[in-house]
Amino acid sequence: MTENKLTHFNDDGEPSMVDINHKENTVRVARATGKITMKPETLKKILDIKIKKGEVLNIAKLAGIMAAKKTDQLIPLCHTIPLSYVNMDLQTDKKKSCIKVIAEASLIGKTGVEMEAFTAVSIALLTIYDMCKAVDRGMIISDIKLTHKSGGKSGEFNARV
Repeated sequence: MTENKLTHFNDDGEPSMVDINHKENTVRVARATGKITMKPETLKKILDIKIKKGEVLNIAKLAGIMAAKKTDQLIPLCHTIPLSYVNMDLQTDKKKSCIKVIAEASLIGKTGVEMEAFTAVSIALLTIYDMCKAVDRGMIISDIKLTHKSGGKSGEFNARV
């Protein structure tokens, strides 16, 4: 397999799950981030726990963790993996009227956990939107990206800030 070859296609160009049997088990870690921007009054309601659907930040954290554990059921050709750890960090920024979501996933295994970190961030952001849409349909989800990946043959990746 060359570095520039798409890995989820066989020699005939058809979708194919990557064979990871030959890979070594290593500690794999991935971190992804994203944000949701909203009206200042929406963020205030979240912080004051005044959203009718409940306590938004903790529910979004839980949704992210649950989503990471179900990534293989959502993304075709994604391996079922035994996650060892998923952590969600939600940071509020009153000046920019946004919430930044950071997800970290890890395991000891043969394949990476980037998709699990991405899924956790995405679902946490969507949960915030869902819980708050009655008061602010103009919220914007943006800047979802991988910020760190380590483990495996390709080594370490850290996004430029």
